[in-house]
Formats: sequence, C-alpha cells, structure tokens
Amino acid sequence: MKIFTFPDQFRQNLMLWLICLLLAAGSAEATDFAVARTATPVLNSPEFSKVFGGRDGKTLKSDSCGQVREMEFIALPGTAFRLIGKLEKRGKTFYQVVTDDYPVSADTPLYMDSRFLDLRDRQPEPRKRQLPSRQEIITVMKSAQGQPYVWGGNVRNGVPELLAYFYRNSLESGQIKKLTLGGLDCSGLLYEATGGWTPRNTSWLVHYGDAVAVSGRSAAEITSLVEPLDLIVWKGHVLIVLNREQVIESVLKCGAVGHGGVVISPLKQRLAAIMKTRKPADLWPAGKGKRDMFVVRRWYPEGQR
Repeated sequence: MKIFTFPDQFRQNLMLWLICLLLAAGSAEATDFAVARTATPVLNSPEFSKVFGGRDGKTLKSDSCGQVREMEFIALPGTAFRLIGKLEKRGKTFYQVVTDDYPVSADTPLYMDSRFLDLRDRQPEPRKRQLPSRQEIITVMKSAQGQPYVWGGNVRNGVPELLAYFYRNSLESGQIKKLTLGGLDCSGLLYEATGGWTPRNTSWLVHYGDAVAVSGRSAAEITSLVEPLDLIVWKGHVLIVLNREQVIESVLKCGAVGHGGVVISPLKQRLAAIMKTRKPADLWPAGKGKRDMFVVRRWYPEGQR
C-alpha cells in the first residue's frame, strides 16, 4: 500500500499558519484590559454617535430636562478597565467594560469608545488616588458654585475630545460646554473635588464612612452635630456639609433655565426643607424600594480632619 506524505513545503506552510493562529489568539487576550487616556465618558449604551453629534453633527441627545440619560459617569485619567465585549459601529470600535471605580449590577452595561483608551496586555494597576486635605476639597467644591447640573457629570470642564470625535460643522461657542458634558451632578461634585477618592453614586454613599446618629433629631440638633464634609444623603441625592452654617449640592431643576446646578444654601434651612418629606435615620436599610428618609455619613479620616 502506498502511503501519502505531505511535501516539506506544505508542512512548513502549515506550521507557519498554526503559529500565526496561536499568535492571533494571544493577541486577542492581550487586549483584555485598558486604561483611560483622558477624561472619558462611560455610557450605558453603545450608541455613541446617536448621543454625541447626531445626524447633523452638532446635537447632544438629551431628555426634556436637558440630561443625557445614557451617561453613567466620566472616568478619570488612569482608570483601569477590563474589556468584556467588542463592537464595531460605523468604522469605530467600542468596548463593553467593567471597572472597580464604578461597580454596577449585571443589568447595567458600560460602554466606552476605544479612542479614549490605551489597550494593555496585562491587568493594569488601579488608578492612583490621593485624598486632598479637607480644606482643599471644600475650596474646590465652593469654586464650582454656579456650574451647570449634568447627569453623570464629574468633570466641570467636560471632555473636549468629544468635539473632534463626534461633532462637525460650525458650533456656537456658548454650546460647547454643554456638548462636551461640562458640569456636575450631586455625587459628581464630591467625586471631582476628592480626585475620585469617594464613591461615584449615592447608592454607595449611603453606606460610605461612619454613621452619625440623627434618628429622631430636629434640624437644629442635626446642625449642631455635623462636621465639614459630612454627607446628608439618600439614594438619589447628596448634600455636602461645608460648615455648620452652609451646605453645598448640585441640584437638577427641570423647569429652570439651565436646569439647575451647584448651589450653596444655609444648612439649617435646607435640612428643615428636606425634613418636610424625609425622616433622619441612623442607617440606610437594606433592600430595594422607596425610602422616605436620609442618613448622615462621616467619611473623612479622623486623623486628617
């Protein structure tokens, strides 16, 4: 019986093909991680071109309150991500990601534009964080007074790269801040001022730090207990104590011109207004559902106060 053998050249070509296949597989694994190169918008939708620019190249998709509900947050430079999915849309590459800087439930996917990312072949180190002094945090927050409210916003100057990546045609200079997400939401005000030290959303802030015992107390009594940077918080909103006279927050006001923004208010008066609809509690209860209450959390390290 004649035994068939492959020619030497064929075997060599086959071996080269297998090596290339293995290298390609290794290359796919090499892009499992990424780091934000600059301030980077993170959405809960992969439809970036519909959110930024739109068909006319100069529109930001927003709701009746002027907010982009696809926005989750703006990742700070150096934020590390794991890539769990890849999409190609209109010649652009987008990734589904997860990050320790912004943990979410399984039903909230996170997407990023690859142009904002540096791909890595190994898991990168977490973003370096350094807690500013208490006075520095207060000064930065106070300087944000008057900044517009932006859902998911935590960089007051926005993301200028969006202009080059998504917008075209002539744009009015007065619209650029809005188009590039310049502004702050309530927890974003604190996140920016602390350099991303604090949790990004109120759902985490209600458990952050230590509880201040406020249950059953009046607005005047709570005012006498709080310290600078204490949080008056519930799932949905946070106010930050500046001192026993003032509190700062970023408020969404749908009916107002500009839809609200960062304001400083008298602490006692603001507490009294909140307590018309919410009761003070010592701890935020577990479980879901509407909670008509608020808690006060003390998070700034005692040795640095």
